[in-house]
Amino acid sequence: MVRADRRTRGRNGASEPDVVSGTRCGFGQDALWTEYPLVHGKDRCSPMTEPLNIVLVEPEIPQNTGNIARTCACLGARLHLVEPMGFRLTERNIKRAGCDYWDKVEIVRWPCSSAFFDAHAHDELHLFTGHVQTSYTDVSYAPGAYLVFGRESRGLDEEIIARYESSCVRIPMRDGLRSLNLSNAVAIGAFEASRQLGFPGLL
Repeated sequence: MVRADRRTRGRNGASEPDVVSGTRCGFGQDALWTEYPLVHGKDRCSPMTEPLNIVLVEPEIPQNTGNIARTCACLGARLHLVEPMGFRLTERNIKRAGCDYWDKVEIVRWPCSSAFFDAHAHDELHLFTGHVQTSYTDVSYAPGAYLVFGRESRGLDEEIIARYESSCVRIPMRDGLRSLNLSNAVAIGAFEASRQLGFPGLL
């Protein structure tokens, strides 16, 4: 059974729903998810004051999202999924990719990219793209930072990159190669941010 609790105030004073609780992050419960942002798994993040936030904008490949959920579980990071996605969360392969880690991850679902960016425009954002020169290791990450990644096929939209150009970073790689696998890129960025923070809550 999935239920939507009362609405509360977010970090910037915006109205947000309280945690939506259910089993295994709502798999098989899609028809009951009726308001955004949809939050599953409160208190499943790291004991740090503000956990890292991993944001996937319109992810297309379920196996990548499953692997990223596992990374988030191991780091104590919160996972944001921005729709539309190229799969349903009920698919067997995404559950298999995440193994038994889905119930260890706090997951937030957003209806579209504009809803996410409007809600977090004043938070610390780091957008990962190959279209800038600043390395992901050349910036500082504070607790509660948002690491944003685009689609596997074409990354983040140009207008998003232009709007947040000063917040964009890249992962260095050889010239002529398009991109890393999304789940690998997330792991690289997330562990660098966690390293800078002293690996809070990790052994």
